[in-house]
Amino acid sequence: MSDDVKPDINKAKVRYGTVNKEYGFRLATTAPADDGPIWMVNLMSYRAKADYADGREAAYSGKEADDRYAPLGPLKAIGAQPVFLADVDTQFLNDTPKWDRVGIVKYPTRRAFIEMQSRPDFQELHHHKEAGMAETIVAGCLPMELPPLPADAPSWADVPHPPTAADPYVVVVHVIKFKDDDRRDEMATYTDHAAKIAVPHGVRLAAWTQVEGTIMGDGREWDQIRFNVFPSRSAFMAVVMDPERLAAQAAHRETAIADTYTLITRPSIDRLFESITGEPNPYPSHP
Repeated sequence: MSDDVKPDINKAKVRYGTVNKEYGFRLATTAPADDGPIWMVNLMSYRAKADYADGREAAYSGKEADDRYAPLGPLKAIGAQPVFLADVDTQFLNDTPKWDRVGIVKYPTRRAFIEMQSRPDFQELHHHKEAGMAETIVAGCLPMELPPLPADAPSWADVPHPPTAADPYVVVVHVIKFKDDDRRDEMATYTDHAAKIAVPHGVRLAAWTQVEGTIMGDGREWDQIRFNVFPSRSAFMAVVMDPERLAAQAAHRETAIADTYTLITRPSIDRLFESITGEPNPYPSHP
């Protein structure tokens, strides 16, 4: 996109959310020297049945319409790639919207994300997304430094609830808004307490990200999105129900957080850790 072409994302009219014009302008105008990879995290809530704006009848679900949208060609053309895609198994702490899927696309630059909006091959597909999506949050995220895994962390073969064919590994997604910056230390204190309980159950960290801005959503802003990996759903629930962790949550986590979603997800694409570090996932993908 040449410098004299203004992005039209601020004028976008979509049925599934509100565009953050300020962040859209920032994405489009970041100087090349300051630009770089951005991870766009998508929380997706689908219509029960696809609903096309032109009135056509569709005998498939909103999720299936979004599958028809999947802009893999345009993404590849601009050097972007899907690095995470997972269905939501269970949603905690916030009932609405009911999220169905979480996806992440790594873009080579912020500007590339804006450029894609005006590509004809992208626009040809976008009506499927509008037909399928009821609500969405799309947040531009940057990786945070992860705390190191303790040297004595057990392998997944040695944890109380290892992965099985019936209960494979899960990625737990935490979407977080802090009450204020001063409360972040409270969250760090909670994390230290929770780690002592979670590590023996096999927790691994795929990514913790800082939300730079929310380009699409319902007006809420977010601070962090974390992706914690457990060998099984049973392992996560054992940590959730641990009395010491519950006490730490009440004392520290609940005092730190203003708004949050916790989602147990089951991935079909899981290259998030690799997309950040260039290294293989620090956990097996299959039991």
